[in-house]
Amino acid sequence: MSVLPLVFTSGWASGINAYAVVLLFGVLGVTGVSDEVPAALQRPDVLIVAGVLFLCEAVADKVPYVDSVWDAVHTVIRPVAGGVVAALLAGHQGSLPELAAGAVGGSTALLSHLVKAGMRIAVNTSPEPASNIVVSVLEDLGVAGIIAFAVFHPVAAAVIAGVLLAAGITLVIVLWSRIRRYLRRRRARRAEKRSAAVGGATVPPTG
Repeated sequence: MSVLPLVFTSGWASGINAYAVVLLFGVLGVTGVSDEVPAALQRPDVLIVAGVLFLCEAVADKVPYVDSVWDAVHTVIRPVAGGVVAALLAGHQGSLPELAAGAVGGSTALLSHLVKAGMRIAVNTSPEPASNIVVSVLEDLGVAGIIAFAVFHPVAAAVIAGVLLAAGITLVIVLWSRIRRYLRRRRARRAEKRSAAVGGATVPPTG
């Protein structure tokens, strides 16, 4: 069977939480649950680093505004991770050129990352922090569930990932006006703070 469905699903999941994807694949491989996991993802050092970074993301992803900063930092990291994981999966199975797999995984990860980042900006327009925690937990559970499902049913998992990606893009488009208002207010607050800082500065006497 072609590895393309697994590549697509792993790319979608990497755009949401790349460290969870690496950690889950590694654990599934080390425990012998699946033979589809490349050896590179089962290395102890890779699992330790992925585990530590996953814990960092688990905290940062649940704090209002911090989650958006974290997303901004990972705009490059998640697509790159998605591409690397996809290339490793393709190289392990040999049914898809690694370069093509990397392109599919990376581009899918970028799309899902942009959807996640847009959704988080929309969530941050709400004054209470509970929604951030709920959304973050649902994302983590979704990534864990779909990766585990994809190992045994890659085609069905890819269909689910595709539906979720399309739904996410549609929702971000619908919420875009709300997101723009939030971004305008944030820019206005920053401008006010800069103006206050300049106005409150002590001007040294001359002459």
